[in-house]
Amino acid sequence: MKTKAVFYHAGCPVCVAAEQNVALALDPARIELEIVHLGENRDRLAEAEGAGVKSVPALVLAGTAYHINFGAGIDALR
Repeated sequence: MKTKAVFYHAGCPVCVAAEQNVALALDPARIELEIVHLGENRDRLAEAEGAGVKSVPALVLAGTAYHINFGAGIDALR
């Protein structure tokens, strides 16, 4: 059974670079990765916040939010 991971970002250069690195680092045989561009999918902001995302880019893996660098606070995406 694969572990679900969601990578949230806003499309900025920091986010895009992090997305590429995260996608390369995770083993697709073990991790099912979903990429969510919150700038284009604002309807998923509440989901991201509920998962503990405070800024993007962030990876939510096994129920834990991991913040990568600091591109933008979640409030800036509203």
